Amino acid sequence: MPSRKKTLHFLSSALATCIAVVVLGFGMTRKWSATTMGCVGGVNGSVEGSAEVTLELFDGTLERDVCPTFGGTSQFEVIPALLGALTPLVLHGLVVCSLVVSLVFSASSILISLYNSVSNPYQTCVGPLGVYVSSSISACLSVVAMIVFVLNVSFTDMTKQLVWSVAETSDVELRDASSQMLLGFYLVIPYAACSLLAILVIYMYDHAAYTHRREQQRPTEDAPKEIMMY
Repeated sequence: MPSRKKTLHFLSSALATCIAVVVLGFGMTRKWSATTMGCVGGVNGSVEGSAEVTLELFDGTLERDVCPTFGGTSQFEVIPALLGALTPLVLHGLVVCSLVVSLVFSASSILISLYNSVSNPYQTCVGPLGVYVSSSISACLSVVAMIVFVLNVSFTDMTKQLVWSVAETSDVELRDASSQMLLGFYLVIPYAACSLLAILVIYMYDHAAYTHRREQQRPTEDAPKEIMMY
């Protein structure tokens, strides 16, 4: 059976990772960005208006004010609406896949932590190293997802493609796009922080255990050679 100290540290790590999973799961259902842009259509640009695209990971909302030539609010699914735009579609798919894989590795970290809280496994991969690897991958992939999402929204024509696709017309000029990140996007930060916290908790235990083992070995290492011969 593991010591009380080991059990406490691994349970704390599992708790931190559980909080991370809840935060990211909630964030994946919230709005991630809002992009406002002007649009010009009609003969010789005689019709001007604006459009705002609000994105979640899987769904979105398009609000139009005389854009492309009429107003209204439309709901849409992001991935089907991007089928005609390869680059934004691939990047958005990368964001979603990165977050899903992050959750899978977080679940792995939780299982490894719980296993170590009730046993002393001999396999290195299901010891502290398993928590280090799983939580590190989770944190790294979530940061990658944030970066790719910002690049996709701000530096590709993703939002324009969504307007054209939902409005079912491309006979309109979209310009002066301005984007801002929303709650769902920023909740990835505490997720990554909690994943790193889980690593820190296990590292503190692992370092203390290593120091204790070294102190136990020191009397033998410092003993006179004459004594050790006997």
